[in-house]
Amino acid sequence: MKRRAIISVSDKTGVAEFARGLVDLDFEVVSTGGTARTLQEAGVPVTDVSVVTGFPECLDGRVKTLHPNLLAGVLARDTQAHRATLEELGIGAVDLIAVNLYPFVETISRQGVTEDEAVENIDIGGPTMIRAAAKNFERVTVITDSADYGPVLEELKENGATSPETRRRLMVKVFATTAAYDAAVAGYLGRGEDGALPDVFVMAGLKAKDLRYGENPHQKAAVYLPPGPTHGIVGAMQRQGKALSYNNLVDMEAAWALIREFDPPAVAIIKHTNPCGCGVDGESLDEAYEKALATDPVSAFGGIVALNREVGDALATRMCEHFFEVVIAPKVAPSALEILSRKKNLRVMELGEAFFEDFPPIYGRQVSGGILVQEMDPVASEVREAKVVTKRGPTDAEWAGLDMAWRVTKHVKSNAIVFCREDRTAAIGAGQMSRVDSAKLAVMKTQQDLKGTVAGSDAFFPFPDGLEEIAAAGATAIAQPGGSIRDHQVIEAADKLGLAMVFTGRRHFRH
Repeated sequence: MKRRAIISVSDKTGVAEFARGLVDLDFEVVSTGGTARTLQEAGVPVTDVSVVTGFPECLDGRVKTLHPNLLAGVLARDTQAHRATLEELGIGAVDLIAVNLYPFVETISRQGVTEDEAVENIDIGGPTMIRAAAKNFERVTVITDSADYGPVLEELKENGATSPETRRRLMVKVFATTAAYDAAVAGYLGRGEDGALPDVFVMAGLKAKDLRYGENPHQKAAVYLPPGPTHGIVGAMQRQGKALSYNNLVDMEAAWALIREFDPPAVAIIKHTNPCGCGVDGESLDEAYEKALATDPVSAFGGIVALNREVGDALATRMCEHFFEVVIAPKVAPSALEILSRKKNLRVMELGEAFFEDFPPIYGRQVSGGILVQEMDPVASEVREAKVVTKRGPTDAEWAGLDMAWRVTKHVKSNAIVFCREDRTAAIGAGQMSRVDSAKLAVMKTQQDLKGTVAGSDAFFPFPDGLEEIAAAGATAIAQPGGSIRDHQVIEAADKLGLAMVFTGRRHFRH
């Protein structure tokens, strides 16, 4: 008796070639609707599912595979009792299932999609079939990913059957797939109303690849992806260089988030998730790079460079003069890529238009015993509307510098103090337990004269001493959220020092 395979896929990638390979191995291929038409058009012999079930597809395709003649054939174990039951009922055993699910995530990712459209793309029969096959993995091979078509065919050709190890691996993939799929559905339908956080937030994904190690060599690490299209930095195209590490990906995320604060040509250099420097230029990405590098060229060694325009030849040549781990940009010109190839280990990443995609509105972070979820911190554009609290208001040049400082400060680990000019960072103090120490660290590290700079502070000054440290370094204006019980003392100190100070009313801690 021929072995039987059921194939029903939304993503038709490679399905005709796979089905043809099964037919060549003397499988009967049973299929549904659109998949059956695809196979027939490709000249692959196929049996319509209604022939096996004795029941037509109905309810606009909502019911087609949910039938005992299929599910019993999938769930029957290889025992004498189960074989006898199938024979008595006239049901044929199913040996292989190839099913991928309705594109729910792709559907809800479209602009303007309605809830009715989303609900119609919730798969019912597909998850039922693959879960049934996965439960019976001792006998049934189940495939949910077109990347597994080739290896399964090769194994069938060589050995006549798939190995227990292969069936177990594919079984685990099924349950991971359905878990992530259900999480996406629950997250969408359970989304909060009127700005509330959703009732359901699930972090789920399939392992895409192992990384060399985690933050340290003794820690294992891997990248996991949710179902649907790949977004963000994990979707970047690697053009050259060594495989990405865990730390590379974390730093790339920080660099990408910072550079997205700016519309003009801009460059950010990141090290251990903190900016070493950031520069903008109205016309030239090359000049923006020079401004970013000048802030702290020593710390930039081994950093991540993020750029918000296409990388050209001159800039590629200039970057080759330094040691960087990663370059990430929307695009790298082919000739520039050839230049960067001189640095064989340099990872060059292109994000394309995805570089400018919207950030997710909420995100989660795992902690012991649960998940913390919060809204994304929006672009730090509010300094221009900040309240002037000192006798002297900022000059036009100082406003421009404060805007730059405020945007960068948001991306510096707290406590954060950032000195800036209109188009570049000048000194950065990050991650100190005392705001005064962050100011001192910024001054200590810089090789620049800070006279005439402005500064940003990610949170209020509890005492005037931090402000006094900044003024002593040469800054003339400062942006901070305000909100301290001693704000009046800090304002008085600023007036005595001749500083212009503005309160934004918004804090940008980064932990």
